[in-house]
Amino acid sequence: MRVSRSSRPAAGDRDARRTTPLNRALSKLGLLSRAQATDAIRVGRVRVNGHVITDPRHPVVPERVRLAIDDASQAPAAWRTLLFHKPRGVVTTARDPDGRRTIYDVLGDAGEGLIAAGRLDLASSGLLVLTNDTQFAHWITDPANAIPRVYVVTVAGEMMRALPGVTVRKRSKRETHLVVELRQGRNREIRNLFESIGHEVTRLKRVRFGGLELGELSPGRWRELTPSEVRAAFPGARTRRRR
Repeated sequence: MRVSRSSRPAAGDRDARRTTPLNRALSKLGLLSRAQATDAIRVGRVRVNGHVITDPRHPVVPERVRLAIDDASQAPAAWRTLLFHKPRGVVTTARDPDGRRTIYDVLGDAGEGLIAAGRLDLASSGLLVLTNDTQFAHWITDPANAIPRVYVVTVAGEMMRALPGVTVRKRSKRETHLVVELRQGRNREIRNLFESIGHEVTRLKRVRFGGLELGELSPGRWRELTPSEVRAAFPGARTRRRR
């Protein structure tokens, strides 16, 4: 039985930025938990394109490889994508070293095998997309695709200075209510922007991502998206499903 060695994609490989460690790929595809995948890989139970791989961090593009566990071919779990209203005070990670509640604690079984496409910080709420289609997740979060994100924001104090992409809804001496549109989702971008001009963000909620809108969905609730909804909301998106 031949054991292939792990290797990094060659420089310039167009798929390199979409590679995922093998143990994480098996988890994302809903085939094994991360811990189960790591153990299975290390003892030689997992094949990639017919070759046994024993390095859990071996890079793969999940949608472009054949996976087998114990010599049985594994089909990815059925395609699923959720629109979730993330509540404030919940972190967008699978586990938190500080023991804070995560989005997966809120979602329970509904979040099994799903990854968040982008993040909202602890103090932010609103629309979050979760999916088991890693290709789709990478596409909609890639800055090159400039997918619009719309936020309803409240800042402390009366903001008089005009900013691109920012619409003032109402203002008073105490606070200013705004609508902010971004084309990429850098960490704490909105908070840093307003803090740089002397206004603390006191509330931040994402209400739109691409063509998806949060609507009346309550905090902590979610709904399954259909392939047709996803195609309409993100025209041109690369997904695991055929068009």
